[in-house]
Amino acid sequence: MKRKAIYPGSFDPPTNGHLDLIERGSKIFDELIVAILRNPEKDPLFSVNERRQMLESMTGGFDNVSVDTFHGLTVDYALRVEAQAILRGIRAISDYEYELQMALMNRKLQPGLETVFMMPAAKYSYLSSRLVREVAQLGGPVDCLVPDLVVQKLREKMDVANKFGGAAGAHESEARSADRAAAERKTKSRKRKS
Repeated sequence: MKRKAIYPGSFDPPTNGHLDLIERGSKIFDELIVAILRNPEKDPLFSVNERRQMLESMTGGFDNVSVDTFHGLTVDYALRVEAQAILRGIRAISDYEYELQMALMNRKLQPGLETVFMMPAAKYSYLSSRLVREVAQLGGPVDCLVPDLVVQKLREKMDVANKFGGAAGAHESEARSADRAAAERKTKSRKRKS
């Protein structure tokens, strides 16, 4: 029997940590489906289609890896695609507590479905999509955090955001600098008086 697993997540954006788990998961399972969760309650940086295109490009070299999208319960999706396991990455103790709760709930809902936890490579143990988005939005370098394709897509997103929000952002930044300078002057003035 073929061992099939799903690797679910939002992948907004895909990172080198995701790619590390996909590569290692592809060696353990006969078939691995990278499953992008469509969550209408979240406000993602990249659309589901953009994430799918990036992941398909990133995983093109793996014969046994495919990319799909889903909504609803992960266990229901796993049943639909006839997967026997869910692959999950754990970076820290905080991840473990959350992932353990999810795994136990999934087992309650679907006892035959296993959850396989994998630790990321040490160099990716701190890495998350949220941190990548924050660094990129603040203009920091993300080249060592995500594949080249994702770097390019992030730059495109940030260029568009700066084009339409740049003037307002610059005014806000100037206002914050002026507020800080005024606060510093008040502090120095108080120190001189005392």
